[in-house]
Amino acid sequence: MLPARSVAHDPGSMPGIDPTILKEKLGIWAAELGFQQLGVAGIELSEDEAHLLNWLEAGRHGSMEYMQRHGSKRSRPAELVAGTVRVISVRMDYQPEQAHDSWDVLADADLGFVARYALGRDYHKLMRNRLQKLAERLASEVGPFGYRAFVDSAPVLERALARNAGLGWIGKHTCLINRQAGSWFLLGELYTDLELPLDAPASNHCGSCRRCIDVCPTQAIIGPYQVDARRCISYLTIELRESIPVELRRPMGNRIFGCDDCQLVCPWNKFARPTCESDFMPRNGLDGRGLIELFAWTEAEFQKRTEGSPIRRAGYEGWLRNVAVALGNAPYRPETVDALRSRLHDPSAMVREHVVWALAEQESKRDHAGQASH
Repeated sequence: MLPARSVAHDPGSMPGIDPTILKEKLGIWAAELGFQQLGVAGIELSEDEAHLLNWLEAGRHGSMEYMQRHGSKRSRPAELVAGTVRVISVRMDYQPEQAHDSWDVLADADLGFVARYALGRDYHKLMRNRLQKLAERLASEVGPFGYRAFVDSAPVLERALARNAGLGWIGKHTCLINRQAGSWFLLGELYTDLELPLDAPASNHCGSCRRCIDVCPTQAIIGPYQVDARRCISYLTIELRESIPVELRRPMGNRIFGCDDCQLVCPWNKFARPTCESDFMPRNGLDGRGLIELFAWTEAEFQKRTEGSPIRRAGYEGWLRNVAVALGNAPYRPETVDALRSRLHDPSAMVREHVVWALAEQESKRDHAGQASH
């Protein structure tokens, strides 16, 4: 959303309006729009900028070149949107109540696991529309003002800003955690030139816990608050456009789009609440669908069934690559081998390479089972 600023507007000014009362109204409006919490942060992020630069310098962003494309704009809000003095940060729960239990799906190697946030419709449009409505409500109260809405759609350090706005702390897995709501939520921001009262930053409550570090299938959490994206299953199945490193394929198990393990074991998620948002409810049975069936999707079926879904980001080629790995990790079955063989001549060299690997895995299990029976 582009800045809605009138020529007569004096940036930061709210004549005749009590900022504290306005802030309270913002929280009420946000709740009415389906957000679970709203907070306001300043724009000082120097420590987070240093952390980001160290992460980039170490190459832990992998092929995500966009992470370094915008220079300091990511950590300096006023450089991204001129005139910004405050960031209104909101969160929205997304864990669908009706979805199959995550651990049950992960335990059944013939099913494909999709990260819970991606089971329904794409959250970007939903949250951005709600943020726009929030901005319009605010404008009706203070008059035209400068703002811009973001939902994972620009170079924004959203977790650092949300922490500073009091919405939660950044956990050792680098997800945001809230004491009353766990971590199953999404973030959005309104950059604004209104000098609203600031919230107190959230304090850290991870303590000595290291469950997320220990559970990570690919050991991508290389230390507290340090994730090497190049090893992270979410990166491998969503962002990576090349072959998945062979040594990371077995640990991926049946995770075909994203990974939630670090959140599933987090003790703070006992406080998480399921969402009532219909857009976040599972579509096309993707909360626990058979891998063989998913592998049989034509490109037209993939495009149709992932319309308006975050899964579209992986692309059809990436989808087949991911499912091929999961089929290789599944227990030996002739039907699985047949499914894989059906893609041996796929137009994509990358898909073919992963199919060959998966077939070798299946054959190894077959041979092992045969030896065990004698």
